[in-house]
Amino acid sequence: MKKILTLFSLLLLSYAGFGQAAPVVLYVHKDISTHLVSPEPITYVDISTDDVAGDIPVANMLRIKPKTGSPTLGVVTVVGERFMIQYKLVYAASPAKADSEVRIDPTNIDEFLNPAVSMSHEEMQRFALLAVQQRPEMRHVSVRKQKVQLQLNNIYTVGDYFFVDVTMKNRTNIPYAIDQVRFKIEDKKVLKATNFQQLEVEPVFTLYDVDNFKRKYRNVYVFKRFTFPDEKVFNMEVSEEQVSGRTISMKVNYRDVLNADTL
Repeated sequence: MKKILTLFSLLLLSYAGFGQAAPVVLYVHKDISTHLVSPEPITYVDISTDDVAGDIPVANMLRIKPKTGSPTLGVVTVVGERFMIQYKLVYAASPAKADSEVRIDPTNIDEFLNPAVSMSHEEMQRFALLAVQQRPEMRHVSVRKQKVQLQLNNIYTVGDYFFVDVTMKNRTNIPYAIDQVRFKIEDKKVLKATNFQQLEVEPVFTLYDVDNFKRKYRNVYVFKRFTFPDEKVFNMEVSEEQVSGRTISMKVNYRDVLNADTL
């Protein structure tokens, strides 16, 4: 019985040790900035000591740098939309031995259900790719200007988000260099310039990061679900880089938004 209890205790300790993943060791140096590249946007970071400075220069990158040469510098915790991982910071003997770039391995992270994120960028990409495979159903929402056409293909609703699928066609021999794409909710009719109201709406995700095209361009923009009164419109405006500066805008009525399909 004593041997059985001893064996059972060892099995429990072994199981507990297996379930506790030790933090990954990260070597840092005060003369080198260490960049942690995440597979998805970083939503939260905790550095357990004031001896290390850190910031997020872009959405999916954490930059850290120790202020002192202390041998151990605590733990940094990185939380994404659907993961959490911890790194134990160890001071490197020389700058050459420090980790300057670390890519967070998706196979070496703990899954984390972030209550602040209802849909991850990975999920948005999957739904957006599904959207561009569908046939256009809203061809009646289209505009042409200077031999450039902007057309609404479909609007889909998934959870708390709208997926707006659009196509641009260039019927000239001059490639279209996109300067900016803007979305606004504005008055349908302009009675007086002083009373004209508009609200700019930023997409939370864009399927393709394309800045120019020759003949045809199709993209999906994802927005947090919104509503607006019938006397207003949802306006998409695409402007070209100077000097050509071709600009085209397409107005979408609220009834077309109400006809959004599901993916």
